Amino acid sequence: MDHNLETEVAAGVSGGGFLAWRRKHALPPGSLCFNCATKLEGPWCHECGQLGEDYHRSAFHLIGETLEGLFHADGRLAKTLPRLLLRPAALTRDYLAGKRAPQVPPLRVFLVVLLIVFVVGGLTSHGNGNIIDIKSDHKQASDDPDLKNFHVSVGTPWDDQMSAWVRTHVAAAIAHPDQLTAGMAAWAHDFAFLALPISGFLLSMIFLFRRRFVLFDHLVFSMHSLSFQGLLFVTALTGKALVGDAAMNLLWLSPVHLFVHMRGVYGTGKIGTLIRMAVLFLLSSVSFAVLMALLVLVGLAELKS
Repeated sequence: MDHNLETEVAAGVSGGGFLAWRRKHALPPGSLCFNCATKLEGPWCHECGQLGEDYHRSAFHLIGETLEGLFHADGRLAKTLPRLLLRPAALTRDYLAGKRAPQVPPLRVFLVVLLIVFVVGGLTSHGNGNIIDIKSDHKQASDDPDLKNFHVSVGTPWDDQMSAWVRTHVAAAIAHPDQLTAGMAAWAHDFAFLALPISGFLLSMIFLFRRRFVLFDHLVFSMHSLSFQGLLFVTALTGKALVGDAAMNLLWLSPVHLFVHMRGVYGTGKIGTLIRMAVLFLLSSVSFAVLMALLVLVGLAELKS
């Protein structure tokens, strides 16, 4: 499985097409559609609807075209970002009401913000050490009495095998923490994307009795909300690198933005919004803990014992 989120995001977003101008890799009219072999008369195949473009090029070209498309002077980004920051509820309501042409599609914004978060996070954490600070050697890990006596007891015939697997891989992780961190980082991109469906599912539970909102509505809300949270996180990280820890106080804007956004979109009262935010925070924390546990297990599985 390819864990290169940058390539996946670039290809997916580029494929959506900001086609207000001729793309550099668009197939010329008269070329055959790769999907159905129909002669192209424009940028899209009139028979099957596929974009007439050749994607056999490097990931850097795809990322460049994605950012070029995102920042292209069609005015949508300049209209979307200020509203995402200052009037998120109006932005989401307009999209759900069908007023979509003036704004950048929420999925495209979410994917690009996710890419920016990982790029900035990687740059700002460079040289700060491992995420998991384990300092030992394999001999010490193997001689640890707690590790030697560790046993999984879940009442299955595979308890002994699971216990041996955990002891072996934890010992390897203690001896080689860099490998564990690298293994977790390789999967972190994919796990981060799960925040979107998880958020949509949790909102569906929280607003279960508001039947006029369906899963699609919750996903659009989640894409806009998570995009803002990602941009805020990137801003705080960048500020911390430039001016110090005081910049992390920007993160207090997160619950304020969520309150305004949720109340404006779902039409809940102040108390109802606060209660739902508390429930969302609790469920999100549990989901995050489960994802982190799974990420650690995947990182352990990547180790060569």
